[in-house]
Amino acid sequence: MTTALITGATAGIGAAFARRLAADGHNLVLVARNAERLREQATELHDRHGIEAEVLRADLSEDDGIGAVEDRLTDRRHPVDLLVNNAGFGNKGQYLEVPMADELKMLKVHCEAVLRLTSAAAAGMRERGRGGVVNVASVAAFVPRGTYGASKAWVVQFTQGAAKDMAGSGVRLMALCPGFVRTEFHQRAGMGTGNIPGWMWLDADKLVETALADLARGKSVSVPDPRYKALMGLVKVTPRGLLGGVTSKTGRKYGPQ
Repeated sequence: MTTALITGATAGIGAAFARRLAADGHNLVLVARNAERLREQATELHDRHGIEAEVLRADLSEDDGIGAVEDRLTDRRHPVDLLVNNAGFGNKGQYLEVPMADELKMLKVHCEAVLRLTSAAAAGMRERGRGGVVNVASVAAFVPRGTYGASKAWVVQFTQGAAKDMAGSGVRLMALCPGFVRTEFHQRAGMGTGNIPGWMWLDADKLVETALADLARGKSVSVPDPRYKALMGLVKVTPRGLLGGVTSKTGRKYGPQ
């Protein structure tokens, strides 16, 4: 049986990955900050699917937390075959309204942790000649939208570059770029969602199904819904100056900073 490690595993997209991978027979390493929720999730998945679910409490905004996950990923006795870098968050407020400490924390979780954990996992995977990494980004990566969009753009660019460098090694790397997903994300950031049109919402379980299929096909970027693929097509042909104004207004209305 193969083993998958998922960060931000107790809610939203991370929990959907855990459910799907457990149902497919993968053992799991579940990473999050809340130890109680981790234990409950691990017990439920073990009892339902008969898989082994290890828990690892770690805060990826701190060096010790990143280091603990790095140590697990480099454990040669218990190799990890699939890494899902899902941990992330949004900040409420426009530029200069968000405290600098929160901006730096976002870069730590979205960029530094992704770089370090991907590298820790990929080295062993390359030695074994197999493995996969899914780095959860966002469609916000493709539009000018503050620190959140910039950090997710970094995730996409880094993942595409690493995927190209690892070509032929048996290791697949993919950036997953969803739109709005019904999770705890907005609630935790203190953002209202009542004004987001219904058609913009994605189902986390369907999103994961598409993401895993795209990873199996060898894609380095996955935008897992026709609606958002169409929107991203429009983004590509829209002048950057106009796009910046539109996304600034849209971001203040709908999304994180």
